[in-house]
Amino acid sequence: MKPWTTLSRTTILNHSKWLSVEDHTIQLPNGTIIEHWPWIISPDYVNVIVQNVDGDFVCFRQTKYAAHGITLAPVGGYLDEGEEPLACAKRELREELGYEATEWIHLGSFPCDGNHGNGTANLFLARGAYKAGEIIADDLEEQEIVTLTRNELMQALLNGEFKVLSWSTAVALALFHV
Repeated sequence: MKPWTTLSRTTILNHSKWLSVEDHTIQLPNGTIIEHWPWIISPDYVNVIVQNVDGDFVCFRQTKYAAHGITLAPVGGYLDEGEEPLACAKRELREELGYEATEWIHLGSFPCDGNHGNGTANLFLARGAYKAGEIIADDLEEQEIVTLTRNELMQALLNGEFKVLSWSTAVALALFHV
């Protein structure tokens, strides 16, 4: 199998650092050319499943604009320009919970949309997490910190309580490691 080839790209929307859209002309391996292929550019981000020193999992109960109702959510945030995913994960853990962790497991990096871009989700498991300072988050959502056992985390995943795809994926992958 051969990859698709980008022949040209034109920016059609440069909204902000959060969103740009390009119009691509691409060539398929069989020679077919497709014009006006939309490509979405949004920042790469991290999601961190946090397991504390007691073996329990720490996450948030909150709302999100795109997820209807109350959802469970892991630590997460966007990479700063030039920031490596692991450095971002450590920064977000410190900012959102005031925690640090003794062990970090990279669960994978995944494009959010396999055909149209839209950023990459970098997923981590932080084990041996402990309180290291104050929370310094700037989240817009109202949040409640919750602690779940492994069985409660699995049940919440199965019940659809993590209402964003990357969050559910991170939880499922983390459960393989614990």
